[in-house]
Amino acid sequence: MTTSHDGLPVVVVGAGPVGLAAAAHLLEHGLEPLVLEAGDEVGAAVRAWGHVQLFSPWRYDVDAAAARLLAPTGWEHPKPTGLPTGAELVERYLAPLAATAQLAPRIRTGARVVAVSRVGSDKTHGRGRGERPFLVRVRDRDGGVSDLHARAVVDASGTWEQRNPLGVSGLPAVGEAEAAPFLAGPLPDVLGVDRERFAGRRVLVVGAGHSATNTLLHLVALADEVPGTRVVWAVRGSSAERSFGGGDRDGLPARGALGARLREAVETGRVDLRTGSEVGALEPGDREVTVVAATPRGEERLVVDVVVAATGFRPDLGVLRELRLDLDPGVEAPTRLAPLIDPEFHSCGTVPPHGADVLAHPEPGFFVVGMKSYGRAPTFLLATGYEQVRSVAAHLAGDAEAAADVRLDLPATGVCASAAPAVAAHGSAEVDRSGDGSCCGAGAPQPVGFPTGLPHGRYGGGR
Repeated sequence: MTTSHDGLPVVVVGAGPVGLAAAAHLLEHGLEPLVLEAGDEVGAAVRAWGHVQLFSPWRYDVDAAAARLLAPTGWEHPKPTGLPTGAELVERYLAPLAATAQLAPRIRTGARVVAVSRVGSDKTHGRGRGERPFLVRVRDRDGGVSDLHARAVVDASGTWEQRNPLGVSGLPAVGEAEAAPFLAGPLPDVLGVDRERFAGRRVLVVGAGHSATNTLLHLVALADEVPGTRVVWAVRGSSAERSFGGGDRDGLPARGALGARLREAVETGRVDLRTGSEVGALEPGDREVTVVAATPRGEERLVVDVVVAATGFRPDLGVLRELRLDLDPGVEAPTRLAPLIDPEFHSCGTVPPHGADVLAHPEPGFFVVGMKSYGRAPTFLLATGYEQVRSVAAHLAGDAEAAADVRLDLPATGVCASAAPAVAAHGSAEVDRSGDGSCCGAGAPQPVGFPTGLPHGRYGGGR
């Protein structure tokens, strides 16, 4: 038995930048979107890192279809060269967009998607599968559960809530769950609302990527202000070179300078670097936690007050268990996308634009877009997500030509600031107009991420 798709909406999971852009593009194609946001407000994940500054300037942070929706409201596009914080992205863009007459009635907050399937059919049944509507199971903020039907589903839920564990082998360290009170999130506001948690404390930062670098530099600044703040940095590799970047060999001077600041902090002893450190267990006490790590020097036991688990993110695939997915076994991105984004070989500036054909799964009408589409790969750019959903919306509307015509109006190396931003009179950061723009790095006080500084991915210059 099949059920008609007529009159059913396209369910968009997540009301972040990419999810709202998807809804805007769907409306332009005459399709009916229904946006389901787990948080109590749109942009809930972005609000969680509101203190952090984006790499990419406003020019690349606003979707074209979203801007067209906003234009009649009197909304003014922020200065294209400005670098917004997460909070500014919400306040000046996402919140006004969600409040437009077209989108407001089509957004449900406090609606967490807990499963996606097909009406009357689990994933083992293939015959007539594409003719059945999707079943989207939703839990509301009061715990009530309801089932919605959809003609298509666009998953833009991101990965913010799915932190990688501290332990090696992709598994939690022994005692990690019990040590939760001593664990900070991946991007704590060290110099702001979380200051008291870190000031004068012994802090361990685990990780060698974007979040770790930001937090370490903020902790160094805090230690300069508050004596007794001790910063320890643990990385699994035998070297921290990729976190330091390319230095004066980096094609992007500000990116190299940012890495140089971290290198200097290590060399001067302001950051105690522990290489080859694999966290195996956490032993929580009343007021402190002991971190047990295997190292080339033997077992090390480090007693600290706070552990920052800056170990990256992974997609939540459990809610998609009843769908037929084609995922790369390593990166957990769509199989055709994975080679384009694998951090072993690519940085964000070398990822080509891609659309519905690359993002498609064996499940007709289902797409994962935005950060979640990258699986476990880092360094996703908003502009990339906007082009993804433009193509997907065209595909769902039956416009194959528009769906296939994928392109990005970006500088050759990406969309982020290549020079340290100036500070305008009103206090906001701004990209130097003389720069050509770049991916993955700015000298801003609180950039959202920090890349390898190498031309191609994680191991472009050796491990």
